[in-house]
Amino acid sequence: MSNNNHLKNIAIVGAGGNSGSFMAQSLIDTGRFTVTAITRPESTSKLPAGIKVAKASTNDHDALVSALRGQDALIITLSVTAAAETHGQLVRAAADAGVPWVLPNDWGFDTTIDEVVNDIPGASKGPKGRRDVLDTGVSSYISVTTGFWYEWSLSIPSAYGFDFASKTVDFCDDGETKISISTWPQVGRAVAALMSLPIKPEGGNTERCLENFRNKIVYVNSFTVSQKDMLDSVFRVTGDKVEDWTIVKKPARERHAAAAVALQGGERMAYVRVMYTRIFYDDGNGDFETRKGTSNKLLELPEESLDEATLRAVQRAEVSQAAFARLVEERLEQEKKGVAL
Repeated sequence: MSNNNHLKNIAIVGAGGNSGSFMAQSLIDTGRFTVTAITRPESTSKLPAGIKVAKASTNDHDALVSALRGQDALIITLSVTAAAETHGQLVRAAADAGVPWVLPNDWGFDTTIDEVVNDIPGASKGPKGRRDVLDTGVSSYISVTTGFWYEWSLSIPSAYGFDFASKTVDFCDDGETKISISTWPQVGRAVAALMSLPIKPEGGNTERCLENFRNKIVYVNSFTVSQKDMLDSVFRVTGDKVEDWTIVKKPARERHAAAAVALQGGERMAYVRVMYTRIFYDDGNGDFETRKGTSNKLLELPEESLDEATLRAVQRAEVSQAAFARLVEERLEQEKKGVAL
């Protein structure tokens, strides 16, 4: 368990995933923690070196409790294909194991904004995940809001609207609405820095401690940029010119409404467009850096290069769309079988 005023044992669900692997690696790199990946018995996911493994099915409560006993914190990062009941199963097991801190599966856009949550199918799982933790009466949550993952989202046409194969970009409105977003490495660093904070204040600094974030949202990001900013970055890293690309402008609300209709009609990738176009509304709800501020300085997170992140996105563009399409199709198949998004 925790050593005096610091956490020691950290469990993570999803350590082999896109974002979870960066969290796990960053935690390991600090040298402060014993990190344990909670995986399904049949899982063959590649995990970072130096991580311990505890195998337990989410349907086996006793096995989960056993795997989580002695942990100071549980980090939950689930695939879009995860069954709706999985999060609650993990939270209840953590409570029964006496885990004091839970970072729920509430990554991404700001799920504290009711109108955004109401407009995006499945977004209610963010508030519900936080309530799940509170309802245990044992654990406390710290949600980490990061915005969309930049490398993943830029490489998928249905997300930020960039199709690198056809050199076409679909702007929401004029493409100048700024949203707060994060790279995978920054998400990993943020989680490691957060878990490294003392539990209670030290040295008179009442902000740099976990108690300051108990049952609250931590906002972190890499950039707050527009689609136009992203396109300019693409030009810089690829050498393309504006005349090489086709820019299609359409109101964000119109794109969102059309995507919602397409989703109702069974188009799989329309779900992604519903989610992303809503965040590009010009109501400022996608720009949490301006609306609420971030904890970047408190967590001593570095400033990053937009162009370096863009280059990584361009390099993965060919494989990202196919991979994400498979994930969405699997998740929507579950919805057909009665598992809510």
